[in-house]
Amino acid sequence: MTASTPDIVTSSQPLRMTDGASADLLIYRPASAPPRAALLWLPAMGVGARHYDGLARALAARGVAVALHEWRGLGSSDQRASGRANWGYRELLGDDLPASLAALRRAVPDSPVHVGGHSLGGQLACLLAATAPQPPAGVVLVGSGAPYWRRFKPWVVLAYMAAPALANLVGRLPGRRIGFGGNEARGVIADWARSGRRGTYSARGLRVDLETALRRQTSPVLALRLRDDWLAPAASLEFLLGKMPDAPSQVHLVSPVDLDGQAADHFTWMKAPDAIARRIADGL
Repeated sequence: MTASTPDIVTSSQPLRMTDGASADLLIYRPASAPPRAALLWLPAMGVGARHYDGLARALAARGVAVALHEWRGLGSSDQRASGRANWGYRELLGDDLPASLAALRRAVPDSPVHVGGHSLGGQLACLLAATAPQPPAGVVLVGSGAPYWRRFKPWVVLAYMAAPALANLVGRLPGRRIGFGGNEARGVIADWARSGRRGTYSARGLRVDLETALRRQTSPVLALRLRDDWLAPAASLEFLLGKMPDAPSQVHLVSPVDLDGQAADHFTWMKAPDAIARRIADGL
């Protein structure tokens, strides 16, 4: 499916994973000229790809092609987490994300391809960059950081114990009901909570040492930290960047002044993403 406006062409690319799961990759391209760069964008936990339509359009208008990845279990994905349907970082990093990255490379073969994301999406973007056979041109983070509990208020560790227990009891994390994330698979919550408790990344069933891979990651990182974002404070971003000592990094603080007076917090910027898009486009 393809649609267009005077300056942007959008399309939907169906993807099928090796285990049979499927989802659509939304691609935005500038209409008047070949893109000068491309970005695979990974949403925050529980957020569907279409919520980043404004960001993708603002970037495409600045010459950057964007592909919006759909998390397994959300939006166009044919999977829904339940007591019978479960997955974790192994499926995301070993199957879903490589499929989206390969599809974007095919769509814009002559453009340097970056990976990036918001919140959990930023963390997975770093892990994708560290494990991809062909490293990306760079990594972009918005409102992201490692979830290690010692970089937050002490009570956060309780969430990393309670969330997996609740997910196992119900068959999935009922995020819509409790006001955190989406309806997440037990495996995703287990992997996320483990990284929060231990401060290290691992994925059960994935035969890759993710911490070692991160230490070897050399693609440059552009990080935008939102001033009032308690879900991704400076300490958590510093901890994540510290896992990639050989990757050059730039950190830019985004304040309400940059967002026309709107709160510079974890989600408000998505309502008017032009300033974030400008920062990313300039950085690329």
